[in-house]
Amino acid sequence: QAQLMESGGGLVQPGGSLRLSCAASGIAFNAYVMGWYRQAPGKQRELVARITSGGNTDYLDSVKGRFTISRDNAENTVYLRMNSLKPEDTAVYYCNAQFARSYWGQGTQVTVSS
Repeated sequence: QAQLMESGGGLVQPGGSLRLSCAASGIAFNAYVMGWYRQAPGKQRELVARITSGGNTDYLDSVKGRFTISRDNAENTVYLRMNSLKPEDTAVYYCNAQFARSYWGQGTQVTVSS
C-alpha cells in the first residue's frame, strides 16, 4: 500500500533553515508529481511547491527564492529545502503524490519563532 513519510520539521528561529524529507513507498514514484503543501491554523491548505517526474517545478509566490524542492528518484524521496524562514511559514507541512490518484503523508510541524 502507498505510504508517504515526512520528516525534518521542528522549531527554528526566523531566518533559519530546515530541510523536509518525504520517503515514498508502495507507488511508482517516478511517475508521480510530488508536492509539498502546508496548512496553518484557521487557514486552508495551500500548495507550497511541486516537482514533476521530469524535474519541472512550481512554487507559491511567497516562497520563491527561499524554498527549493527536489527529488531523488533512486531513493523514492522528495525534499523541501527552506531557507530564510519567516514566522508566517509556520504550518503543518504535508507531502503529496499525484498521478492516477492522490496520496498524502501525515504531516510534519514547522514552527518559526524566536
